[in-house]
Amino acid sequence: MAAPGENMRVNSDRLWDALMDMARIGPGIAGGNNRQTLTDADAEGRSLFQSWCEAAGLTMGVDKMGTMFATRAGEDPDALPVYVGSHLDTQPTGGKFDGVLGVLAALEVVRTMNDLNIRTKHPVVVTNWANEEGARFAPAMLASGVFAGVHTLDYAYSRKDPEGKTYGDELQRIGWLGEEEVGARKMHAYLEYHIEQGPILEAENKTIGVVTHCQGLWWLEFTLTGREAHTGSTPMTMRVNAGLALSRIVEMVQTVAMESQPDAVGGVGQVFFSPNSRNVLPGKVVFTVDIRSPDLAKLNAMRARIEAEAAEICSAIGVGCSVEAVGHFDPVTFDPGLVDTVRRSAEKLGLSHRDIISGAGHDACWAAKVAPATMIMCPCVGGLSHNEAEEISKDWASAGCDVLFHAVVETAGLVE
Repeated sequence: MAAPGENMRVNSDRLWDALMDMARIGPGIAGGNNRQTLTDADAEGRSLFQSWCEAAGLTMGVDKMGTMFATRAGEDPDALPVYVGSHLDTQPTGGKFDGVLGVLAALEVVRTMNDLNIRTKHPVVVTNWANEEGARFAPAMLASGVFAGVHTLDYAYSRKDPEGKTYGDELQRIGWLGEEEVGARKMHAYLEYHIEQGPILEAENKTIGVVTHCQGLWWLEFTLTGREAHTGSTPMTMRVNAGLALSRIVEMVQTVAMESQPDAVGGVGQVFFSPNSRNVLPGKVVFTVDIRSPDLAKLNAMRARIEAEAAEICSAIGVGCSVEAVGHFDPVTFDPGLVDTVRRSAEKLGLSHRDIISGAGHDACWAAKVAPATMIMCPCVGGLSHNEAEEISKDWASAGCDVLFHAVVETAGLVE
């Protein structure tokens, strides 16, 4: 058998076909996907993924958060597994590749290992983390957060979607409540492959992103309380307008982010008005501010300034203001040894690459708390993600999967 060198590649057609087959489940309205976590579409996608894993000879386990672990046995029964994966859930208007690429590329890695009769010392576990997106149940990366001990199981089960349905009830409803204790599994290492979700790799004509760090994040949920009133008959000087406060806070968040450059971003992506009527001033506005930076001190300073200035804005016009942190993780430094493995794998394959900091949060951020972890990225067209127009090329997908394959085989320990 040849060493895992330049001549060894994954089956790019099989990987792409799997991506397209999964994309047929939970289709969006504009070419992407709406396969939010714990929906019927999520359940259908999980079943398809399970059937593929079983056909590849993998043994499926499911924990009490609904995370799926498909194991390819190693030669050493005492060796800890190498975990590889991402997530199958999507945004409400998500693309076909965000998260899904990482899960199905991990499956392609073990399919290729089977094709080439590769044996490894360590088991390899293909992983589908539940509720990475956090679109339906905040916070994001919920299941991996419970796995890493960041959240309790009770906390996760109590999370509610906009209709008031809880995570625990919906997990049971769709039939994917597993029996494994969350976090009981131990990892030798964790690798995750993902689209960049940004424009850097494509703009610089680089095929592989070697991810060294991940930005820290705060999600701050604001609740503004004004007074419902008729928009036509209420004088401007007698309004308690929660919508006006929102608009001023949105502008303020932009200013804070711009004045915190470099390496800082911030914005508002989710807003709920009540009663949300054309001719009624909102009595209540709930929205989420998303701020990120790889610099922890800067990240926390941005949070403090935004909360203080929001309170001043609301006080000036008589609007009540409360804030709750509904999502957070500190900046992450990935394992230097695994980062070097990824870099050497790209070089061995003759692929252009550059070091990169992930602008988005990923399950790898929580996995890094319990084991050596790193990530690999491929470009996406225009840097567009969390959008149904999200797109990558077949060549990009397979190149990153080739790097993942070599990095996994090296990390799991090739047995001659």
